[in-house]
Amino acid sequence: MTKSIIIPALDLINGQVVRLHQGDYAKQTTYSDNPIEQFAEYVQQGAEQLHLVDLTGAKDPKARQTTLIGKIIAATNCPVQVGGGIRTEQDVADLLAVGANRVVVGSTAIKQPEMVKGWMQKYGAEKFVLALDINIVAGKKLIAIHGWQETSELTLEQAIEDFAQVGLQHVLCTDISKDGTLSGSNVALYQEICAKYPRIQFQSSGGIGSLADIAALKGAGVAGVIVGRALLEGKFTVAEAIECWQNG
Repeated sequence: MTKSIIIPALDLINGQVVRLHQGDYAKQTTYSDNPIEQFAEYVQQGAEQLHLVDLTGAKDPKARQTTLIGKIIAATNCPVQVGGGIRTEQDVADLLAVGANRVVVGSTAIKQPEMVKGWMQKYGAEKFVLALDINIVAGKKLIAIHGWQETSELTLEQAIEDFAQVGLQHVLCTDISKDGTLSGSNVALYQEICAKYPRIQFQSSGGIGSLADIAALKGAGVAGVIVGRALLEGKFTVAEAIECWQNG
């Protein structure tokens, strides 16, 4: 495990760094048209893993930004995990070929688990992050799919236990109610799942708005904290976040 577990994230639409409010393409904020510069700044401040989401490719598989992503990765002296509507083995192969250190798979893993388990066996489980977005309904952690438009009947625990059979290592878990809100993350959720599945490296995602939110996750057991909007909006810097984690 690297000492910096702060994972800065960028969402890309047509080469621009954006944020969608609660996954809604109609509610888009554009921050920058230079993702390479943005990542370079994060790396300079000490980031040791980056997270990139191809929102254009997630919406339209024919419009994947794979070439651009390859350029960003080549220009960035740091591992980059990449996701965004990964639906086929070709998507996986293409992203690994352009240098992604891990491919982030969401809805497809829930809808076609056997296929995705096959990818893990073929390419290595360490090359995948299972992105499990959850709605907590009556105490049950139900997985949402299709960019959160739909809630499945499957629970977080069921999905983890299913993929553990093929050596699942990395899980990015988002409590949807917290995403993009800058109102803090669901610390109790991460404490519970990290304790229950100690072999899995969990990445927390959603809700980080301040250094206090990062400090609150310190005892939870997460292996990574994904931070997106707060960095783009200057709530704090990567360097400050890393320092907070190490010293807090």
